[in-house]
Amino acid sequence: MWLEVRHFRNLEQLELRPVAGGLTVVNGENGAGKTSLLEAIAYASVLRSFRGSPRDALVRAGAAGAAVRLEAVDAGHRTLLEVGISPPARDQVARNKQRVGRSHELLETLRTTIFTPDDMVLVKGGPQERRDYLDDLAVAVRPRLLPVRQTVERVLRQRNVLLRQAGGRESADVSATLDVWDDQLAQAGSELTRAREALVSALEPHVSSAFARLTGIDDGLGLDYRRSYGEELGEALWRARREDLKRQVTTVGPHRDELAVFSGGLDARTRLSQGRQRCVTLALRLGAHAIVAERSGTAPVLLLDDAFSELDDATARALVRELPTGQAILTTAGPTPPGARPDAVVELRDGRIVS
Repeated sequence: MWLEVRHFRNLEQLELRPVAGGLTVVNGENGAGKTSLLEAIAYASVLRSFRGSPRDALVRAGAAGAAVRLEAVDAGHRTLLEVGISPPARDQVARNKQRVGRSHELLETLRTTIFTPDDMVLVKGGPQERRDYLDDLAVAVRPRLLPVRQTVERVLRQRNVLLRQAGGRESADVSATLDVWDDQLAQAGSELTRAREALVSALEPHVSSAFARLTGIDDGLGLDYRRSYGEELGEALWRARREDLKRQVTTVGPHRDELAVFSGGLDARTRLSQGRQRCVTLALRLGAHAIVAERSGTAPVLLLDDAFSELDDATARALVRELPTGQAILTTAGPTPPGARPDAVVELRDGRIVS
């Protein structure tokens, strides 16, 4: 893969040719643009910032727009991806000079696995963080699930707007419109839930074994997907309608489900030490990477954004041993992590590669 970025955040113009099938370390001080570099790569895959930033924040101050060009290689086939970002207009996206109309087509070309210090929200954050983790992974495994996920999000927004407008009263018009939204939510939501549940079953052995190797203990990790409803989703929505009208929000559905994570019978969110929680997040990322590589036949590009900065020496060495083979880009403001053997080291300074 090679990469060219223009006017993306603080990156004025940058070209990088990371080592194919090896580890490239990008070194630089804080603020040099290391995270922005990885963000640009990931954006070309999903058209979304992994930092949760709006699109206009991605364009360098004073520039009319940003651009990301990269060449992805899969089983010897080279594909050119080009993304133009000029808010408020829609992104201009092309694959091999042909316009891309559907976002999932990008995922079929470039997949990434991202490690960041902020991954602690997967354990310490609310249920939405873990649902997003599952949905991101489900879409990476089956890109055609993206429209299903988008339908669930769109229908929930529209349904909740209607519930607020109804003000607790169910008129004939409100009831008829809720019937429409409920049918759509039941269909798309059920498909998304089934995909999540199947994914959790396949994911658990990978995550558990990775956690055991990272920590040196045998407890492993357990994953438990917990639905917010017991029957079919359509029936659950019907039964909950009176409560939904009263509370003016949709109370059941995939947006209320939870992924519970535990080790040795202990809830990872509340009962594990911070060091163990950090290992949980690493195991979740390693397990996700393994599943995507297994299902797609191609290992995603590993993007490690200062991922070793908050690890103790033993955990850092264990993570280095656990990193799967393939192309990886690691950013760091300090020395190369202990045990790592980079194939190339470059320095980033003020948004530019200087060595």
